[in-house]
This record gives sequence, C-alpha cells and structure tokens, in this order.
Amino acid sequence: MGEAIAQRLERDGWSVFAAGRADGDVSKPDQARALVERVVQELAGLDLLVNCAGEGFHPKPFDELTEADWDAAFGATAKGSFFVTQAAAPHLRKSRGCVVMVEDVAGYQPWPAFVAHSAAKAAQAMLTRVLARALAPEVRVCGVAPGPVAVERDQEERRSAETLLGRVGSPEDVAAAVAYLAGADFVTGTTIFVDGGRALKSGAPPGP
Repeated sequence: MGEAIAQRLERDGWSVFAAGRADGDVSKPDQARALVERVVQELAGLDLLVNCAGEGFHPKPFDELTEADWDAAFGATAKGSFFVTQAAAPHLRKSRGCVVMVEDVAGYQPWPAFVAHSAAKAAQAMLTRVLARALAPEVRVCGVAPGPVAVERDQEERRSAETLLGRVGSPEDVAAAVAYLAGADFVTGTTIFVDGGRALKSGAPPGP
C-alpha cells in the first residue's frame, strides 16, 4: 500500500519521500525525529505526512502471544505513528498541513487470531482523533481504514464473500482515499473505510 500511495501522490504533483525500514526505526523517538528532519531538508518543507508503517500482522493464537509480538505490533503502528507525527507537527503547523493514518478495519473489529495487531490498530485509530484535537486548527488529522485490498489470489473468493460489494479491493483504492483526504480542507478527526463494506457485513464472524 505504501508504494501505491507514494505513486498516486506523485501523479497528483506531490514531492514524495517514501521512507522504509532502511530509513530508521520510527518507534524510537530519536530516529523518528532524525527521519523527519531529513525529509524536511530534502523536500524543503512538509505539507503531508502519511503514517503507513506497521508490523506484526501474523495470525497467532491468543495463548501463544509473547511480549515480542506485542512490541512488534505496537512499535511501528502506534508508537511510530505518534513519534513521527510529534516530530513533524511544528513543520505541519507552519504549512497548515495534514496527517493521514493508514489504519485497518481490524482496529474496529475483534479479531481473535490477530489480538496484538487489532489492539495496535485500535490505538492508532484513537491517535487519529486525539491528534486531530491536539493539532487543530492548524493541522488536519484523518484516517483511512483498509479492508481486504492486498489479498493472495487463493484467498480472493473467501475474502470477497466477507464484503458487501462481493469483491476485494486494491492498494490503489486506499491510495485514492489518501489523495482525497490530502486535499479535503474541511475534513479532520475522522476515518474513511476502504473495505467494500466489510466492517458492516453480517452473518459471519468478524476477522480473517
């Protein structure tokens, strides 16, 4: 999804710095600050921050979860989103910019096979709302919650049946939502679900 978002923003005329693992561990405050300063120097400012980093999306039984599993899930997803946004806030206030959190429908549904991931994404979803208040009125903070948009081919039929639209989406669908929020000047503190209605689907237990 990160690649699709970067490509869409570039097509829309944005100058993009697509950060990855090689650019630092964003769950560490000092590395998050260093990354933001590097970006600001290279781009000569900062108007938009997209928090898309995440770890720990692996099914595991509840009684087998370890501290390492929790650290992985909360590291980049919750801590990283916070510390990068904290470091970026002065620059975004100056530009009256925007933050987009790439959340997950798992943050709004109880998925027993993904306990740590669901909890970390729920924390990130709350950050969307808390930071929208903390950074207002200069900075908007919004979220995008993908559903089944990057699915293995052998899982498409099952995952399609979990949505109201009867099909899976694509990373480009998520990128389109990010692009919309980047320019939606009167939208803040809310999340767009890009899930084909998966969060509303009834008749089946929530979760993969």
